[in-house]
Amino acid sequence: MPDTSLPSCPCGSHQPYSRCCGLYHQGAQRLQAPTAEHLMRSRYTAFVLDDLAYLTDTWHPSTRPAALEPNAPGTRWLGLDIRTHRQHDAENATVEFVARVRHNGKATRLHETSRFVKENGQWLYLDGQFSN
Repeated sequence: MPDTSLPSCPCGSHQPYSRCCGLYHQGAQRLQAPTAEHLMRSRYTAFVLDDLAYLTDTWHPSTRPAALEPNAPGTRWLGLDIRTHRQHDAENATVEFVARVRHNGKATRLHETSRFVKENGQWLYLDGQFSN
């Protein structure tokens, strides 16, 4: 279970975790991110916290891997930068982001444009295209 005592949400919102991504990770609003951007932020935070259940539950069944692996030892997530959020219609959106991570001292940037779909009132991660 994620650490709900975090003073600041890892997604970079500068809000307390409990009033930001924590709302969508547990409790009455679990899985109910209101926009694709909120879902992207909450998924990044789930990666930081190793909340594999949340990542699985917010991944579209057609593209979801059979299993997810926890963060490898020596992995530290460093930050998220949302570049763009485009709402294409009521059920389709894209979010371009850069996530920074360090593994065993080596820093990496993950630059992706992710596609999201809304089904049965819930935003789901569909897939993404990586950029350099």
